[in-house]
Amino acid sequence: MAMEVLLSFLLVGIFVLALWFYNRAWVRPERIRRKLRRQGIGGPPPEFLHGNLKDAKMSVMEEKSRRDGGEKIKHDYASYIFPYFEKWRKEYGQIFLYTMGNVPMLHVSNIEMVREMNLCKSLDLGKATYLQRTHEPLFGHGILKSNGESWAYQRKIIAPEFFMEKVKGMVELMVDSASLLLDSWGRRVEEGGGKAEIKVDDDLKSYSADVISRASFGSSYSKGKQIFFKLYQLKKAVSKPNLLVEITGIRHIPTRRNREVWRLNREIRSLILEVVRDGSIAGGRKVPENNLLQAILGSASDAGGNGGDGEAEDFVVDNCKTIYFAGHETTAVAAMWCLLLLAVHTDWQERVRNEAVELCGGGPPDGQSLLKMKTMTMVIQETLRLYPPGPVVSREALRDMKLGGILLPKGINIFVPVLTLHQDPAVWGPDAGEFRPERFANGVVAACRSPQMYVPFGAGPRTCLGQNFAMVELKIVLSLILQMFSFSLSPAYRHSPALRLIVEPEHGVDLIVKKVDNGYA
Repeated sequence: MAMEVLLSFLLVGIFVLALWFYNRAWVRPERIRRKLRRQGIGGPPPEFLHGNLKDAKMSVMEEKSRRDGGEKIKHDYASYIFPYFEKWRKEYGQIFLYTMGNVPMLHVSNIEMVREMNLCKSLDLGKATYLQRTHEPLFGHGILKSNGESWAYQRKIIAPEFFMEKVKGMVELMVDSASLLLDSWGRRVEEGGGKAEIKVDDDLKSYSADVISRASFGSSYSKGKQIFFKLYQLKKAVSKPNLLVEITGIRHIPTRRNREVWRLNREIRSLILEVVRDGSIAGGRKVPENNLLQAILGSASDAGGNGGDGEAEDFVVDNCKTIYFAGHETTAVAAMWCLLLLAVHTDWQERVRNEAVELCGGGPPDGQSLLKMKTMTMVIQETLRLYPPGPVVSREALRDMKLGGILLPKGINIFVPVLTLHQDPAVWGPDAGEFRPERFANGVVAACRSPQMYVPFGAGPRTCLGQNFAMVELKIVLSLILQMFSFSLSPAYRHSPALRLIVEPEHGVDLIVKKVDNGYA
């Protein structure tokens, strides 16, 4: 009798679990899809559990088999980063519905709708909650992934530390960080008899990592390199698809991948807190408390942030990881694309070099010379148009709301393909797929039909806080390199933009580097 009762309870439990899973995997997303279909929005029909994932993966595999990774340099590469979007756009238009796993998505590349999103100030339009679960190990509950009042509070604390006046105070720090890169390239060119073939990836990432370490902690990259190495490992682990987490929300099953993620997270947390508790001591002396983390902590204290030591530690760790990732890899990759484009377009390389020499006088840039670098700014803006580090802007309707004439049900994710927006001929003209920095001669407003379609740093109130920091960092390293070296593209370079959370050169960037006579010393 007892066995029969136990079996009955077991069957009931299995039934309830199956019902719960079916509701999450199909009923809930289908309810959202139905509300959008009633408004005339179509899209590829989803399958149970997979949604449209199978079709998307097949499109990617077909595109990979068609390419060998060494094609002629073409900047209109959206068709091989997101081949399924190009296929569905042709069939369903600029706004369509699709599903990844159990997550219903609204693809939007329509000018009016993107403009509405950019102008929307409502906290009801936030970051995707399913990505919060997937990316929690990498970003925690820091500003990049938080929503609502939590996001507004963190932005209030962190934003002032990235205002231009504060960033100007970091120019000397950034110049110092570039010295290792310049010295290394100089030695290699000298050893090569006047020229050297250099894969620039690691050098630019080390430069950017050093900048972030100095800015965040007041210490050099050598002190933070363990953190960087472990964050890189964590990024690789988190980047692997995890359909189970996205469908069920359960992320505590001790799989091999999860155990690796948990271990790395513990180690990274310990390292970050160790550096913070050291009081930013470098070279045997106390560093003045003007680094980012000390300033952010001070602002949080002044703002009356509540919570105990654990909450304060979470705030530091989560936002430190966010600053490291957002400020390190994205800026380094943007610098790679800039050098690539200048290596191909040597006329623009010469123009930017002449500007840098004229403004800097053969020496390092300062706050005033950086502000006057108009040609450099145009080149960076055009690079970010063609190769935006973040290939998409995604938002989720956290409540039912109306946007661009569409009633968005709670839970729908809006997915805006930045690559498509940035190369839409209807917005940028027939030369949208070409490198033409002169289009930005009079700023973003005059560069295209709708400035809201230029979103290299995100859209709306959630644009990247670090964009001033990134632009200054890029101008400094590029102006220093250009004053000291000329460069062309190596025959070893293979053009293949790849999506790894951000869009980066799959095989790196190989340059032939030579010294120029007017280099700075």
